[in-house]
Amino acid sequence: MATGVAARTSNFHFGGIRCKGQSCQQASLVSSLTFNGCIQRELSWFLRFQRFNFSHSPVSENWKSLRTVPVLSCLRDGSVKYFDFSVIGSGVAGLRYALEVAKHGTVAVITKAEPHESNTNYAQGGVSAVLCPSDSVESHMQDTIVAGAYLCDDETVRVVCTEGPDRIRELIAIGASFDRGEEGNLHLAREGGHSHHRIVHAADMTGREIERALLEAVVSDPNISVFEHHFAIDLLTTLDGPDAVCHGVDTLNVETQEVVRFISKVTLLASGGAGHIYPSTTNPLVSTGDGMAMAHRAQAVISNMEFVQFHPTALADEGLPIKPKKTRENSFLITEAVRGDGGILYNLGMERFMPLYDERAELAPRDVVARSIDDQLKKRNEKYVLLDISHKPTEKILSHFPNIAAECLKYGLDITRQPIPVVPAAHYMCGGVRAGLQGETNVRGLYVAGEVACTGLHGANRLASNSLLEALVFARRAVQPSIDHKKSTSIDLSASNWWTRTVVPKSLGRNVMHNILRRTKEVRKELQSIMWRYVGIVRSTTSLQTAEWRIDELEAEWETYLFEHGWEQTFVGLEACEMRNLFCCAKLVVSSALARHESRGLHYMVDFPHVEENKRLPTIILPSLVNCTWSSRQLHKLPAY
Repeated sequence: MATGVAARTSNFHFGGIRCKGQSCQQASLVSSLTFNGCIQRELSWFLRFQRFNFSHSPVSENWKSLRTVPVLSCLRDGSVKYFDFSVIGSGVAGLRYALEVAKHGTVAVITKAEPHESNTNYAQGGVSAVLCPSDSVESHMQDTIVAGAYLCDDETVRVVCTEGPDRIRELIAIGASFDRGEEGNLHLAREGGHSHHRIVHAADMTGREIERALLEAVVSDPNISVFEHHFAIDLLTTLDGPDAVCHGVDTLNVETQEVVRFISKVTLLASGGAGHIYPSTTNPLVSTGDGMAMAHRAQAVISNMEFVQFHPTALADEGLPIKPKKTRENSFLITEAVRGDGGILYNLGMERFMPLYDERAELAPRDVVARSIDDQLKKRNEKYVLLDISHKPTEKILSHFPNIAAECLKYGLDITRQPIPVVPAAHYMCGGVRAGLQGETNVRGLYVAGEVACTGLHGANRLASNSLLEALVFARRAVQPSIDHKKSTSIDLSASNWWTRTVVPKSLGRNVMHNILRRTKEVRKELQSIMWRYVGIVRSTTSLQTAEWRIDELEAEWETYLFEHGWEQTFVGLEACEMRNLFCCAKLVVSSALARHESRGLHYMVDFPHVEENKRLPTIILPSLVNCTWSSRQLHKLPAY
């Protein structure tokens, strides 16, 4: 069971959102609620809905020398490791946080694949910050709030826009190199939704450059140990009265097939998004919603999951002169900056269409552009549109977008002469684990930063290049409370025995595992197809309800298949655990979408096509101890604290 809440807090606004059906209960008025470890939060409306009752049942070579052996951890045996801080994720948020807390204790950076394999590494456009005298914090705030369809939290927006410039200067001090103009000043680009030039960038490979600088700093820090190819299974939690407390995380070393338990005083969740709930996404393969699902199972509050951002311009392979020989694992992103630099969108009849939809034309926010492209494709029965930058000087195109130019040229397309075929793809989750102004959650000892978090900055739609900025700001803001929590907490060396052990199912045999993996792969594609067809850019109540029962049915069938083939509750495997996380996140998205009876930002409903002022309040899902499916409960037994 999930609980949806309509609430208003001192730094985040929640709204009364009703859902239909027998699972909904009467909304009741609550004056206040305190989350231990967070600020006091005023809740104006409290609404329950039970939607999870399923009784129906290029840089990798640079990191070869990265130190992955723990140096200052306390090891009882190879499968249990003790650290002051555990960081789950190696993107900008996780690495920036690790560098700061390493000054105060030992740090484990736990990453699912190679350390550089994160959404940060794929971020092309840049980082937004007020660094030009003609720009202002107020202007950046206004752009963010407008793009977020007025669902952003004002205090969070002010904090991020105000602190952003200092976070950029810190990156430069660490070693990040950004493009500069002829006079040596930072070259500031402009992207859709921004009223000023404020995007700091490194050509069209900004994320890669930030990741490089941070990883190099991490390598040289003796207090940080990096554990690559460690997949996070579940957070290790206890209950202290009504409060959940986090003590670390269970992981699977996917290379050795060993379950490794990390016990820590503080855990930062910085594991990225859930783009792979959809068949086409710009996210790397690691983005399967692991952090959001783990946090939900650990009793963390989840917020605004209906707001899934589809980037309007991913490279459409079907439109390339030379087709790729195999399907991409993730779509190649064509950065927002192409439109910011004057790129024009045309349909295949070479008709410019964006002015028909919005007076800002190609510089409209991403949700507007994505819906406009979607409408063109459906009306004209076409599979992609064209983004043309070829009217700009060749040297400017090649200097600003060298990575895009090189990728397109591999398939016979010269972007200095020809338009780029593009199509929307799932890109960013504006919702996630509910966070306060210091990255704190309602689970004591658990902090969040980056895409996995919902801080209130993005509202109903993320402004271009605000994501890396948010990650930097909240990673830094989470440091001091983490240090304070670490000082007030001690590690019990017997803690590793508090939870039952999860195990790799080696006893099942090769043929059984082959069949389970084959079926899981099929189920993953089926889930992605359901999400794209029924929970895509344009939605309806009917389509969402269809998605809900089809996902329920698919999950029940998959779990039945697993357990009939000898799978057990405590078994773990990369593909199966990713699948349970994808199911969990998909259900969170559908539940949140069904609860919002209006169209706002990224959430467009054909049967509720207008913005409703009385619904300008976020959606949240409260935790529940009633968990009916394998994907909705922790694999280990929850101990008493």
